This record gives sequence, C-alpha cells and structure tokens, in this order.
Amino acid sequence: MSDRAPRRQLATHRVDNQPAPPGDRDLLALDQPLREALAREAPDWVARRLAPLGAAVGSRQVQALGETANRHPPELKLFDRHGRRLDEVAYHPAYHQLMHLAFDNGWHAVAWEEEHHGGQQAHTAGLYLLTQAEPGFCCPVTMTHAAVPALRREPRIYDEWHARLMAWDYDERAVPAWEKPAVTLGMAMTEKQGGSDVRANSTRAENDGDGYRLTGHKWFCSAPMSDAFLTLAQTDEGLGCFLVPRFTPDGERNAIEIQRLKDKCGNRANASAEIEYRGAWAEPIGEPDRGVATILGMVQQTRLDAATAPAGMMRQALLEAWSHVRQRHAFDKPLGEQPLMRRVIADLALETEASLALVMRAARAFDAATDEREQLLARLVPALGKYWHNKRGPGFMAEAMECLGGIGYVEESPLARLYREAPVNSIWEGSGNVICLDVLRAMGRHPECVDVLREEYAAARGVSSDYDRAVDQLERALGEPQDALEANARWLTQRMAQCLQASLLLRHAPNAIAETFCRSRLGDGVSPVYGVLPLDAPLDAILARIEP
Repeated sequence: MSDRAPRRQLATHRVDNQPAPPGDRDLLALDQPLREALAREAPDWVARRLAPLGAAVGSRQVQALGETANRHPPELKLFDRHGRRLDEVAYHPAYHQLMHLAFDNGWHAVAWEEEHHGGQQAHTAGLYLLTQAEPGFCCPVTMTHAAVPALRREPRIYDEWHARLMAWDYDERAVPAWEKPAVTLGMAMTEKQGGSDVRANSTRAENDGDGYRLTGHKWFCSAPMSDAFLTLAQTDEGLGCFLVPRFTPDGERNAIEIQRLKDKCGNRANASAEIEYRGAWAEPIGEPDRGVATILGMVQQTRLDAATAPAGMMRQALLEAWSHVRQRHAFDKPLGEQPLMRRVIADLALETEASLALVMRAARAFDAATDEREQLLARLVPALGKYWHNKRGPGFMAEAMECLGGIGYVEESPLARLYREAPVNSIWEGSGNVICLDVLRAMGRHPECVDVLREEYAAARGVSSDYDRAVDQLERALGEPQDALEANARWLTQRMAQCLQASLLLRHAPNAIAETFCRSRLGDGVSPVYGVLPLDAPLDAILARIEP
C-alpha cells in the first residue's frame, strides 16, 4: 500500500467530493461501547491485552491483508506432480499473515489460559476485533478455541494435544502434529442426508484394535488444513465423537480425501471442503454412544462466536458508512447532516451497541463456571444472540452499503464483502429454525434458564414503559401450550434477545441509547426497516458515540 496520496487532478476533471482514503485507526480506542463493556464486565487486564490488537486490526496494513485474502481464495492441491495424493489447500500469504496475527498473540487460547478470570470475555472481545480485519480467517480461531471442552472428555488425548493447542504460534506446514510447535483444529460434522440432524449421520467407525477406522462422507469440513478434526460417526454402541488427525501415528497422511472446495457466496478467505473418510484413523472422544453430548461443549463455544462475529461486522460497516457520509456532500451539505441519513446511521449504531452488549454479557456468564445462575444464562443466551444478530445482519449490511451509494456495491469497499459474509453465521452451527428449537429445548429441560432470564429482565423494569409492556407480552407468550410455543419459536427467540439487549442498555448505556432502542424495537409502530426512529430521538447523542 502506497504512503503517497493518490493523484486528484486527472486529464478531464478533478476528483472532488470523495472521502479521503482511510488511514490507520485504533478500533479499540474508537469503540466507546466496547471500552465501556470491558470496564463493566471484564477484569482490567482484558482491556490492556486488547490494546495492541485494536491498533493492529484497524491499521491500513491489516485491512489490506483482509481484502487481499478475500480476493485470492484458497486453492485445492489434490496431487503432487508425481501423482501422489496431497489433499492440501494452498492459501494466499495474506491469509497466513492474518492467522499469525491471531495465533501468535494467543487469541485462540486466552479463554483457557485465564479460565474463570475474564478469559472468555477477552476471547469474545478479541474475536469481535479480529472479525473487523476479515471474518473468514476467524473460523479456525474459533474452532481451535472451542475444541478444548470436547477434548477434555478424553484426558489422555487432551494431555497429548494441550500444549500445542495453547501455544502462541502458527505453523502452516502440512506435517504431523508432533513435529509442530502449534496446531489448529477443525470440524467435520454435516452430511448430505442429515444436515443439522447429525443423528442421521451414516459415517461408520470400526475398531481395528489400533484405533478406529472411519468410512464415510462429510458434506462440509471447516478449515481443511487443520491438524485434526472433531467429527461424528456411528459405532455399534451409537453415535460417537472422534478426533481425526491429518497424519496417522506412523507419520503417513491419513485417509482424509478432499473431494472439492465449496464455491461459497461469501466467507471466501476460509476454505470449506467436502471430504471422504476412506478408513481414516481416529481416536474416540468421550463415551461411544454420547457423541452429540460430547460435541455440545464445543458447540456452545462456537455459537457464542457466531453471535459475536455479526456484531463485529456491524461495527466495521457502521464505521465505513459514518466515515463516508461525514465527508460526502449532497444537496449543499454533508450527507451526515441530512435528516434521513442521520436516522439511518443512528439506527445502525443502536443495533451495533445492543449486539455487543449481549455477547459481552454472555461471555461473562461463560467465565463464571462456579455460579449456577450464570451457567444457566450461558446455556441460553448464545443461542438467542446467534439467532437474532444474524437475522439483523444482512439488512444491516445492505443499509450500510446504500449509505455509500454505488461505490458501496463495488469490491473496492468492504461493504460488498460484508454483505456476502452476513448470512454464513446464521447457517453455520445450526440454522435459524434449529436454533429456535434448541432454545425451546433448553427451556423445557432447564426451566431455571427462563427464571434467570426473568431476573435479567426484572433488573431493568420501571425505566421504559415500552420495555415493560414488551416483557409482559413475552411473559404471556411463554405461558402458551407447547404446540403454540414451537409454532411461535422465532418470535419468542427474537423477543427474548431484544428484551435482554434492552435490559442491558437500560442498565448500562446512556439514556439516549437505551430509551431510543426500546421505543424503536419494542414500542408501537415498530418498522422492519432501519432508519425509522421517533421524530424526537436524540440523534446527536447517539451519533456522538460512533467515533468519539
């Protein structure tokens, strides 16, 4: 990237009324809601550790890496020139540099290094910032982080892998794990016939005395250059969970054959593969008929990350839109001073702040492992955030893109990339309907989850009449018969998420943010379109928090 300003005087005209090229930005220092959330929810060390990351991800250098990694997607290398199978994926150097940014600074490991002492909050805030560099490379960060609870079900395997999983390093080489200082882990769950219904998986695991041999097909394998994969397969006892390394104990490439890389709508920097296990060597994790229960520890972690990523993407899109409209003039004054535009940007800012508040609250619950109340919240809140934040994401990106006009729709801006990326976290780790049904399942099996959520709601009562009415309406809906609850599961999940966002804002955010959020999301005449706020909404106060 050149340090020289581009030429403005062209052959036929002068380039005027265009925003200046973006410079280096400190994405932690600029993010007042994040800094306030850290001060409120996390130990002091978390903000100190995040400070270098905030400066790095907002730098022109790292932003260019994200754009380059997305423009040059990974390529499949099935064979070497002599015809031997490689089953490797080649990434652009920009992708590897982003992986170094995350792994060399321990953002995959911090939750477990500082377990119960703010580690989950550090990981969540770190992922929120890393997403603003490029969401695609965050997938292996998430899965390496999230694999730890599942591996702990098998202490011998956990002890074998633990040091390399925790290492502050990134090693891209395709060599056996024991030859590397650090490793990454991936996941291969989904099959054609079952999708989210993993109990319908047909991949078989047969015990040959030296381990298990897996045979079957996986429709989606995330991050196929990982050093091992958590996967599900049928045994004689039932559906089991297995760790499948890239290399067998004798140093040979394991029989994991990559059929193709998925040509995805977005998430292009990250490889997603279709694979075939052809007698692949594997080790069992947990009880042989409890594969789903074993993997749920990983899923809880990934769902919180899938709720956090859209919050980070919203923040990036908001900054792009706000920077543009403050510098671009139309109808004799800056776009950022036009009444309609101000409402759109303010509405986007409300959504961003509410989403961030929810995921940081969930991360605090994850950190409180000895508090039964907090653990009940940790069971339910990530699913609420994953569902609702991702439902709000695509429309959010479209509005931010529209703020830039035509140049928002072309690939030079990050908005087109974010728009393509927006649906992926809604689909990954359970699509919308699956998540809503999981919310109902959690409520049915653990009614105490609803009780602790009610306590969160009650803590903000009496401040906003719109909020109080919404909570009352939700309470009535929760009392409906089971068949009605299932039919209404999307509305219930949405409203539980919105009421929790509102409760957090009412307790912790400035009144301009909290009251306007409640009136525009929970009051009368709520619009599905961004930018429809009350006429007397305190726009100056809301907009001032975007980039103080």
